[in-house]
Amino acid sequence: MKKIAIFIMIAIIIICGITYIYINYTANYKSAKKANLEFEKYLNEELYGVDLATVINRAIDNNERNQIEKNNKGIYQNNDKNSINIEIKMIDNDTIYQMETIYNGGMQNFVNYYGNIKFKCIEIKYHNYTNKVKYMLFEQIEQ
Repeated sequence: MKKIAIFIMIAIIIICGITYIYINYTANYKSAKKANLEFEKYLNEELYGVDLATVINRAIDNNERNQIEKNNKGIYQNNDKNSINIEIKMIDNDTIYQMETIYNGGMQNFVNYYGNIKFKCIEIKYHNYTNKVKYMLFEQIEQ
């Protein structure tokens, strides 16, 4: 009788463990999908500089909320979980800028100069661990 009770208890513990893992996995999956949705909608889409400023603000806010560390140049470090880095390639001077450079230079200045200029997201990369967006590359498509 004791052996049957022990067997039943072990089976219940195993079922509870598997259920916990499954619920945790689905919660993480839904969280990643929701977080990605606000960034993935820009892939291969043309948007104006004003909209790009919004994307940069969201990424900066995400990094601040998740307490992502910065290097000595003030650039957010990739942490393999939930950091987001955005680069903007300008055809005016064929230079790639980090989002922090534009943010620190003043978003209002960026919007004043590039608000009506079109950009296109040409690349998105994901974190291996969480499958959340970790990198986006926007390219200026008109002057």
